[in-house]
Amino acid sequence: MTITEEDQLDGMKEIGRVVANTLRAMAKAMEPGMTTEELDAIGRALLEREGAISAPEEVYDFPGATCISVNEEVAHGIPGPRVLAEGDLVNIDVSASKNGYFSDTGASFVLGTASPAQAKLCRDGRKAMQLGIAQVGSGRPLAGIGNAIGKFASERGYTLIRNLASHGVGESLHEYPGEIPTWPERSERRRIEKGLVLTVEPFLSRGSFWAETAEDGWTLLGTPPAPCVQYEHTVVATDRGPVILTLPG
Repeated sequence: MTITEEDQLDGMKEIGRVVANTLRAMAKAMEPGMTTEELDAIGRALLEREGAISAPEEVYDFPGATCISVNEEVAHGIPGPRVLAEGDLVNIDVSASKNGYFSDTGASFVLGTASPAQAKLCRDGRKAMQLGIAQVGSGRPLAGIGNAIGKFASERGYTLIRNLASHGVGESLHEYPGEIPTWPERSERRRIEKGLVLTVEPFLSRGSFWAETAEDGWTLLGTPPAPCVQYEHTVVATDRGPVILTLPG
């Protein structure tokens, strides 16, 4: 989506606030002994209260309102009977629509007390996303996002999962300009136009390069297996740089 009118921006800010508040509330509600299905139910109730519709369900018939991925699961984890435990690395991805506008956000959390290695991975995952967001602005190269994230990851000994990319969003969950690499890609020559709405969502890992689909047909597992985090915001490009749309409030 390319925003050209103020009402479009208002609509994107509204659904951005909804998914951000839902993500924050789900993270706060997590506790050992809870199932991912119970956590998902909290997210569903919050979305419904705001008049929003789960995007994975609406667009892909996903079996859950949100995606909850635990430990070895990188993305698209199906909410179900899995019981959360102290020390689990949990990724929550919330995307939804309201009044025809879609927004997408996600973050990784350690349940309870994080180990030093877990804390560092989460801290660096968030930093990688922030570095990518800083490259967004009118007329700037799309490749700048992946170049900045890739440089950070390489310097710190991380890998990036290279078949899970950022993407355009706004009037649908995945749209123009299609996939946007969050790793260095020499063939990426496109420029960011003013008003373009996109996600920035690197998958930073301590060894995984690829995500493969599990037997359930949805859940993605890192290959080779290694801890992985994902942080995601929906942003809009302006002449003054990025504006983050998925902020709680």
